[in-house]
Amino acid sequence: MTPRGNILVADDDAAIRTVLNQALSRSGHEVRVTSNAATLWRWVAAGEGDLVITDVVMPDENAFDMLPRIKKARPELPVIVMSAQNTFMTAIRASEAGAYEYLPKPFDLTELLNIVTRALSEPKRPKLEQRQDDQPEAMPLIGRSAAMQDIYRMLARMMQTDLTVMISGESGTGKELVARALHEYGRRRNGPFVAINMAAIPRDLIESELFGHEKGAFTGAQNRSTGRFEQAEGGTLFLDEIGDMPMEAQTRLLRVLQQGEYTTVGGRTPIKTDVRIVAATNKDLRAGIAQGLFREDLFYRLNVVPLRLPPLRERSEDIADLARHFFKRAESEGLQAKRISSGGLELMKRYPWPGNVRELENLIRRLAALYPQDEISTEIIEAELRTSPEPAPEGGTMPDDLSIGQAVEMFLQRYFASFGGDLPPPGLYDRILAEVEYPLVLASMTATRGNQIKAAELLGLNRNTLRKKIRELGVNVYRNSKQS
Repeated sequence: MTPRGNILVADDDAAIRTVLNQALSRSGHEVRVTSNAATLWRWVAAGEGDLVITDVVMPDENAFDMLPRIKKARPELPVIVMSAQNTFMTAIRASEAGAYEYLPKPFDLTELLNIVTRALSEPKRPKLEQRQDDQPEAMPLIGRSAAMQDIYRMLARMMQTDLTVMISGESGTGKELVARALHEYGRRRNGPFVAINMAAIPRDLIESELFGHEKGAFTGAQNRSTGRFEQAEGGTLFLDEIGDMPMEAQTRLLRVLQQGEYTTVGGRTPIKTDVRIVAATNKDLRAGIAQGLFREDLFYRLNVVPLRLPPLRERSEDIADLARHFFKRAESEGLQAKRISSGGLELMKRYPWPGNVRELENLIRRLAALYPQDEISTEIIEAELRTSPEPAPEGGTMPDDLSIGQAVEMFLQRYFASFGGDLPPPGLYDRILAEVEYPLVLASMTATRGNQIKAAELLGLNRNTLRKKIRELGVNVYRNSKQS
């Protein structure tokens, strides 16, 4: 049977009050509505209402300022907060202030009614500790799209837990940023955050890197070395590219998750550990299980809370906010303040962004460093995207007989011309070399179908050097599932 309750609604928008009043009343609830926080507080203080639905920004008081009073006076009363300021920090502040749920505006009415039913049915959750040091300008995640709102709400629910999280998503979507947010806004924020990338470490050294080793455990082990588990004690251990972990290390990791202890390489005494595990992958681990490359039991231990990060092409409405954020970061580093023309932004929204947010950040940094104009024109954006390693569908193509040198020369001619006769800032040599590295590594990895050994041989690089460049440059390529 669907529970019925007395619901208090506060919103200064008359249309929203009317919609909620009608929808909740049709569902069998008693509803009282108000346009201000003072009336809402008077009702709550008088013991009225089984549930509160309130906007964050009210004419007389912010709901986040009122929530602590509500939770102190009536800790069992669930409060649903709504906000048009739908950022990551809004979701976090709502959770930490003790809100039952946060809904971004515009909200889905059916979803809200389902939340109301759940709130009236479930046991009331305890009050959460409110943090005083959160500032909106320190926002770790950017975006107001529906896809990011789902991420924010999921993260807010997990902040006060130690559940193991598996983050999946393409390269460059921000998996480590999400892992850091889970740590820095969670209950383990006073402990260390330690990250390790499985793809960047030789396979025969991963166990030593994770669990440490004793003196003499293997050739070259002249001293005892601490592992990442020991370094992360009391905090969070982020296991990036978990799909690249060799089977032997997977077995040892499974024991840690099952028994809460491990032994160092060459050691015999079990060591108790207290860390939160957050893993990440850009691979299909279920396919890896089918191919015998990943343990199924470990997958289910890690995949307690699955969290998929959308690629940038699925949230193109966030590009303007992200661009402003990266321009501000460049400005803080001493570069000139810039903005992108409306036409340029439209082109960027249609571009597929194979390198995702990391590729966008690289583009913004390039625009901030290489172009003197205050406003980056549509023509500049079109030229940059057309000469990007993976061009947009509507972008032009180079002539078939154009050499690499001619292509670079064409780019440099446009680049120097953009300064209107002035010289570009110093450091041009290193900047151009950095620009060439990305397409060179990408083309080599694509040609070898993602086989890093063959790509390293093709480039004449050490494999570890190649792995480091892939990570630093944000190269996103098809990876052969059988690569070694």
